[in-house]
Amino acid sequence: MEYASNILGTIGNTPLVRINRITSDLPCLVLAKYETFNPGNSVKDRMALKMVEDAEADGLLSPGGTIVEGTSGNTGMGLALAAIVRGYRMICVISDKQSREKIDILRAVGCEVHICPTDVAPEDPRSYYSTARRLAEEIPGAWYVNQYDNPGNTRAHYESTGPEIWQQTDGRVTHFVVGVGTGGTISGVGRYLKEQNPDIRIWGVDTYGSVFKKYHETGIFDPDEIYPYVTEGIGEDILPENVDFEIIDGFTKVTDRDAALYTRRLAREEGMFLGNSAGAAVKGVLQLAEHFGPEDVVVVLFHDHGSRYVNKIYNDQWMRDQGFLDPESGPPVKE
Repeated sequence: MEYASNILGTIGNTPLVRINRITSDLPCLVLAKYETFNPGNSVKDRMALKMVEDAEADGLLSPGGTIVEGTSGNTGMGLALAAIVRGYRMICVISDKQSREKIDILRAVGCEVHICPTDVAPEDPRSYYSTARRLAEEIPGAWYVNQYDNPGNTRAHYESTGPEIWQQTDGRVTHFVVGVGTGGTISGVGRYLKEQNPDIRIWGVDTYGSVFKKYHETGIFDPDEIYPYVTEGIGEDILPENVDFEIIDGFTKVTDRDAALYTRRLAREEGMFLGNSAGAAVKGVLQLAEHFGPEDVVVVLFHDHGSRYVNKIYNDQWMRDQGFLDPESGPPVKE
């Protein structure tokens, strides 16, 4: 008989799926690393489990302990699955710009959720960074995950996601494109792939309101680049230690509007019901068209599932309120 001993055993080994219509004008083959097949429906399951295992091995997390993390939702879900199986209390600290679905899902799997304002500086005591650190310090036996600087984040993708992409493409991958938030995915996958073939190009997708692109190009952390944005799961107003800028060949920035519209296009034209960052990622691939040739194999990673954005990206009224809905997005959903 074939079965997993628990739900954590189903993490990884996600499929590659060809993108056909949206990328039909590109000369190359574009394949999506489809991470919603993980049990928590996102790529973050991989690094969540790895970081918990590392914390247990290092004595930072003991039986009956508490896991505390600031999250945009997906890492919290991955950690919650590990907490359920391993027997830990789970506290998630989340910003108020995240979708209602993410908050409800975290509570559904037993998380205690603290909601913090988005439009404050990271060092502000009200920010979700500061709140998570404070809770971890106040609660006996608590472990603060800190996915931004925790090396287990990058290591998880070096050990699993990167090798899977290499094996699934039979070593023919030429470009890897992914939205960048904590940096673990792009840095871990990028390092592994470049060790196999140094000519593979690693591209990050950034959002307007984030500091990554300018910092990569100039070495300058520019506060003027920071302002509120709608796209969830990518971009930062800090420089996480997990972002290895030496591994990354370049960044392209995608607007909130394009990220939203292309997320809807993936659903309607490819049958890919995905989260907000997938639209940003595929639009990023289109913006990088000049870098691709007819022999190239481009792998773009899609982070999470559309069920977490039903009342935002997939809601016509929300799209109108943001000024995003126009003929390009397709006909409105019929009530």
